[in-house]
Amino acid sequence: MADWRDVLLVDGYNMIGGWPELVALSQIGMQEARDRLMDLLADYQAFSGRRVIAVFDAYRVPGLGRSFVQGKVQVYFTKEKETADECIERLVGEYSNRRRQIYVATSDFIEQHIIFAQGALRISARELHLEIEENQKQVKKAIEPGGVSSTRHSLEDKLPPDVRSKLEKWRRQ
Repeated sequence: MADWRDVLLVDGYNMIGGWPELVALSQIGMQEARDRLMDLLADYQAFSGRRVIAVFDAYRVPGLGRSFVQGKVQVYFTKEKETADECIERLVGEYSNRRRQIYVATSDFIEQHIIFAQGALRISARELHLEIEENQKQVKKAIEPGGVSSTRHSLEDKLPPDVRSKLEKWRRQ
């Protein structure tokens, strides 16, 4: 079965360098910043319905690159001598078709022009950060007492008052 959802390609290190929380975590360790980004992207994917793919630049790291899933988010580390931008451009080409929209989260000005030419839409690091924050607020609001998900939908609420009264009398006997 094909996956026809819209796709969000994320330049991982671009987000880490653009989000204050992730910049601070990267000072502790890059793995911590990547893991936090992946947690945020997994929540965003679940809330937005978009398929999220994070790309990390391993340009100077020898090897064939690797791909794996973390928190249901596809993660790519580029192969040797391939930049994250090149990988994203390749993925835009692979995922482009008439039935889905491709979004690329990057604040790289040159990359924005290239992906526009391929038909993808750009989301800056700041815009994605704000969108994720808004999603978190909506989820929190929905799960708080009195929020959307705490509304009772019991059979009792659907019964006419006279039937409820009879059932209550039987229950007490």
